[in-house]
Amino acid sequence: MQGIIIENISNLYRIKAQEKIYEANARGKLRKEEIVPVVGDKVEIEIIDEEKNKAVIEKILPRTIYVKRPRMSNITQIILVVSSKNPKPDLLLLDKQLAYAEYLKIEPVIILNKTDLDKGKQFQEIKNVYEKIGYKVIETVAKEQEGIQRLKEVLNGNINVFSGNSGVGKSTLINAIFEKDVTQEGEISTRNKKGKNTTTSTKLYEIDKNTYIADTPGFSTFDISEIEYKELDKYFREFKLVIDKCEYVGCTHIKEENCGIKQAIKEGKINQTRYDRFCKIYEELKEKDKYKY
Repeated sequence: MQGIIIENISNLYRIKAQEKIYEANARGKLRKEEIVPVVGDKVEIEIIDEEKNKAVIEKILPRTIYVKRPRMSNITQIILVVSSKNPKPDLLLLDKQLAYAEYLKIEPVIILNKTDLDKGKQFQEIKNVYEKIGYKVIETVAKEQEGIQRLKEVLNGNINVFSGNSGVGKSTLINAIFEKDVTQEGEISTRNKKGKNTTTSTKLYEIDKNTYIADTPGFSTFDISEIEYKELDKYFREFKLVIDKCEYVGCTHIKEENCGIKQAIKEGKINQTRYDRFCKIYEELKEKDKYKY
């Protein structure tokens, strides 16, 4: 029987297979082969006790995507949640996440949550920048169910992972999608305006057949050092269109003068502040590269 791992706590796995949830351990041969099952894995299981819903994982089917931290597989879409206010939008983190999604070849969707708190409507500028690049951007007020129907349509047929800083409203969004409390909502510390992380284990929640969402700890703080700093420009979508205008092969787009990207900024084709964040991420990756080996 085939199923999908929806939760992993220690060495115990919860598997959805044929409309039932089974608890399973991995067969010893998998441990010998050093293959560790992860949430999102499609697996073959053997039923040990049908009455008690007990099974054992016999085989892990080939993965389309594998993410190291947090360990997950077969994600098809990443939902990047940004808070319009409280906490303020972290666009540097957003750009790192977008670059990582491009690197992994996972489709990203940007959610601008808590738009009701942004009385000056500054979120519109953020929306315009990313829509111009070609990203899907959805405005939501999770607590009022605003934008939730459109979000549900976008999630359909995908294994979706939610990512974003603590306090941006990931758990509230998931609860709004299900119209009940399926995840624990975090509080915002009023003193420092930072969220307190509440999610402790990776879990897939089924919306309907073949549509899942994951609330994961640690996805917001993932390390993008898998990306080579010299390759970073490949993962900024709008850069691809003008890289061939650079005078030098291997142009870093940082110090060079006759640079296609810098020219595109002057012409208003590339956003200046997003380019500035590219430079920051480039320098961070370059610095980390020194200590890689």
